[in-house]
Amino acid sequence: MFSHRDLASLNDLEMQVYQFIVKHRESVSYMTIRELAEQADVSTTTVLRFCRKMRCDGWSEFRIRLRLEQEKTQPQMNQSGVNEMLSFFKSINNSEFEQLIAQAAQLINQAERVFFIGVGTSGSLGKYGARFFSNVGKFSHAIDDPYYPVSPSLYENAVAIILSVSGETEEILRLASQFSLHHCKIISVTNNESCSLAKMSDFTVCYHVPIIRMADNSDITTQVPVTYILEAIGRQLNK
Repeated sequence: MFSHRDLASLNDLEMQVYQFIVKHRESVSYMTIRELAEQADVSTTTVLRFCRKMRCDGWSEFRIRLRLEQEKTQPQMNQSGVNEMLSFFKSINNSEFEQLIAQAAQLINQAERVFFIGVGTSGSLGKYGARFFSNVGKFSHAIDDPYYPVSPSLYENAVAIILSVSGETEEILRLASQFSLHHCKIISVTNNESCSLAKMSDFTVCYHVPIIRMADNSDITTQVPVTYILEAIGRQLNK
């Protein structure tokens, strides 16, 4: 129901509507447009724009399609995060996403050196990505220290794959600026195409999942889509 192309067209407020719907899929189909707007903290106009970008004339049609989609996927599983994962994999099950992965792989294949950049959880995934790419024959190096020194000669004919959920982390943006300044190609893997990191990148792959934070602001957003994207690109490299 939610294609990758449609999700990529959403602005920040419309993405807020999408994330609320994914988190409350069962109850949303019984809400009025005003109830949804109030609980998602947006205007009814934003909800209508969201519906149109999902190829529906309005909220009534979208709500019916949502119910039909739920009936198709019966019986529903209750494990935490399953709905988010199902929405992600359904959104990328098309030739458009395959082409996106192929374009990223082509850009990486043309480079002599590959750097994976990330901090925190994204740093750990960067190490995994570097190992996976190396396993398929594209030697890569992971940097999870934002102050790690990189020799100017290494920027030449290199590509930096930068991982960040928000795409707004100060240290990551500083590193992205440093790589960009030295004319190094940047591929970002992030959650939102309108973030600062995506705007600084030569190429972006987004996964559009609800961002989940704990009370202490710790980010526990699922990283399954990131792992899948890295493996999909790596397998394409191997071809």
